[in-house]
Amino acid sequence: MDGPAPVDWQGAALDCGACRFRARLDLGQCGQGWACVHDRYAKRIERFFLLNPDLADQCLGHPYFETRMNAARVASVFRLPRLLSDADAGVRAMAILRLPPTHAERKIKDADRRVRIAVAHRLSRAQLLPMASDADGYVRSIVARRAEPGMLPVMIGDGDPEIRRIVARRIGEGWLDRFRADPDPLVRREAALRRPGLFVGDEDLRVRHAVAENGGAEDAAQLTGDAEEIIRETACARLAQLKEGA
Repeated sequence: MDGPAPVDWQGAALDCGACRFRARLDLGQCGQGWACVHDRYAKRIERFFLLNPDLADQCLGHPYFETRMNAARVASVFRLPRLLSDADAGVRAMAILRLPPTHAERKIKDADRRVRIAVAHRLSRAQLLPMASDADGYVRSIVARRAEPGMLPVMIGDGDPEIRRIVARRIGEGWLDRFRADPDPLVRREAALRRPGLFVGDEDLRVRHAVAENGGAEDAAQLTGDAEEIIRETACARLAQLKEGA
């Protein structure tokens, strides 16, 4: 036995004799303390459905959310649409992850972030625009990673600097000049890695260092007179590298 003592989802003792799936016990496909659909411990429920996936459809209406969620992992997808309105967010999210993406659009405004995270993973890239302004930062980060680059300009001003860094890595190069005024130097550094020349005069050492390492000959030459020694050294090394490769 692993985990806590086997009890049902309400804390009562388990009774295998009263279980409608009693025949599976005789077959060695369930048992108290390791695999049971009625146990409160999620790992035992999960193991039950791994051993008995054919019973999942019959358990989608179980009163315990862990049982419904684990049943939804392996149940027929034709039985899952009704779970989109389940009271538990984990169950709704599991249904979203398994159903065809067309179902995800219905839950874009779900109250729970877990469901919206699942939606952001399942929507087609062309459908992600409404989620670019989601209240949850992790949802927006998924959008920033998955959306078509042409959709990313709407996220240039996102309040989360980590999301702006993702945008700077993926957005079309013609938009990178917009990051010159970004208040976060790490965001500017991401943009500088792609268009070094825009950031030669940046006030932050880390940004100028990225320019010195990756810039063209003109950019590196400008930084050989930088106030910081590490920048000057890096710029000189970059110039030497470019000359060798010429």
